[in-house]
Amino acid sequence: MLGPRLAHVAIATAATLVSTVIAQTTLDPIVIKGSKFFYKTNGTEFFIKGIAYQQDVGGNGTANTDVNFMDPLADTSGCSRDIPYLQQLQTNTIRVYAIDPTQDHTQCMQMLANAGIYVIADLSSPNASINRVDPAWTTDLYSRYTSVVDALAPFTNTLGFFAGNEVSNNISNVNAIPFVKAAVRDTKAYIAAKNYRAIGVGYAADDDATIRAPLEDFLNCGPAEDAVDFFGYNIYSWCGQSTFELSGYADRTAEFSNYSVPAFFAEYGCNVPEPRLFDETLALYSSNMTGVWSGGIVYDYFQETNGFGLITLTGNSVSALPDFTALSTQIAKVTPTGVNMASYNPTNTVARACPATSAAWDAVASPLPVTPNAELCSCMVQNLTCVAKSDISDATIGTLFAGICNPLLNGPNICAGIAANSTTGAYGAYGMCSAVEQLSWAMNSYFFEQQAQNSANTDACDFGGNATTQTPSLPSSCSALANQAGQAGTGTVTSAPTGTGSSGGGGSGGGSSTTTSSAAGAATVPSFDFGLLKLGVYVSVAAMVGGGIVLM
Repeated sequence: MLGPRLAHVAIATAATLVSTVIAQTTLDPIVIKGSKFFYKTNGTEFFIKGIAYQQDVGGNGTANTDVNFMDPLADTSGCSRDIPYLQQLQTNTIRVYAIDPTQDHTQCMQMLANAGIYVIADLSSPNASINRVDPAWTTDLYSRYTSVVDALAPFTNTLGFFAGNEVSNNISNVNAIPFVKAAVRDTKAYIAAKNYRAIGVGYAADDDATIRAPLEDFLNCGPAEDAVDFFGYNIYSWCGQSTFELSGYADRTAEFSNYSVPAFFAEYGCNVPEPRLFDETLALYSSNMTGVWSGGIVYDYFQETNGFGLITLTGNSVSALPDFTALSTQIAKVTPTGVNMASYNPTNTVARACPATSAAWDAVASPLPVTPNAELCSCMVQNLTCVAKSDISDATIGTLFAGICNPLLNGPNICAGIAANSTTGAYGAYGMCSAVEQLSWAMNSYFFEQQAQNSANTDACDFGGNATTQTPSLPSSCSALANQAGQAGTGTVTSAPTGTGSSGGGGSGGGSSTTTSSAAGAATVPSFDFGLLKLGVYVSVAAMVGGGIVLM
């Protein structure tokens, strides 16, 4: 083993070579057969030896509309600096949690390819993700997710995408998972419609014992076109000197032994005690686990306040931590034995049964949330008489929804066209539109109800000065969509979205992306799940703004 000083010189020399000469290496794409990954050309089984690679980013089912993040795949100097260190750890895969799809990723992706490194990218970002508190799958998110696909699909070292990371993490928020599965379904359909090569779309789950089993089943059950292509598991149960049995690894391996798609550790590396020993790395690539698991991704390359880093970064200078040395030592010992794709005949080909709804799992497996369709939303708004003003604030949007969509005051069906309720499986055709577009639908419904009761009511489309009337129009190109949605907005729209994701994501230069809140994109739409608690809140809010006739 090189001494510290010689190793540093070797790494610095390698970094110089990487930054000055970017050869045109094309990595053999990774493909899926049964529950395993393979190199496409030679059929050798592929085991992920991965590192989580991104600074200062979070995307675990919460929403933050005012956040900056660095896109590591647009930071050429950072890639040049870090790839030699990743190679020291025998890394063949990195996971990135948020990219800016408006940036150029060519140089970093090429440098990674030259080093034999593949990329698994999360489709969300801290400011655009499925929020476990108020989940939705909308046109804005669809644009974001498909933009990431467009940015990375051309590179053969793009291994796959995550449609969510720990979005549901306990019993109270499993109702968010149907929206994740809808995102998986629609991203897979988009990849196929764009004629990209086959690239898997999966999910990264946390290790919560109360929802672990039904969540695994839910994402695997039903039609293959709706299910995950692979399952990522964020697991930190092996801490210090543990064993295959004591850590729970034996139990988790048994649970996934008949899973029909590849499963791997999307994050691992408990950091109690410190420094880490990484004994679990030896177990993960041993014969006890390689028949079921396709490797794993160590969290995390960069040292942050949470103390999971392998290196510290001062300016542009890298210093390896004791964890780096420990992982380097352990990963050098592993030699996972796989199978050849040609001779591999999967026996675990049957998908799991969908979990039944219960007090511990209140997410309906079918139907899933509707596919976002910006064209349909635009057609809908054009065909309304009463619409929300474009400059309406987020707070006002929430207040107006609370009053208009209150079933005690305005009936149970007034907002059926924008419903998105994964607990009951009730989804309106327009439940995926932007907040302003959905509010326009609700205002228009309320307007016509009031007109039906009193045609002389000229204030029915005022809403405290937040709405206006227009002459409705339905272009011929919208007719088929409108007919499928139906007059009440509760029909099934079978027409696929025609737009691409190339306009989504936003961002600024320098490998960073900045998003600020706006009424059209940041406001959340109530799920209209009127249980006793929520109903009480809605009635209180409605009373404050004048009951059924909201802000008139």
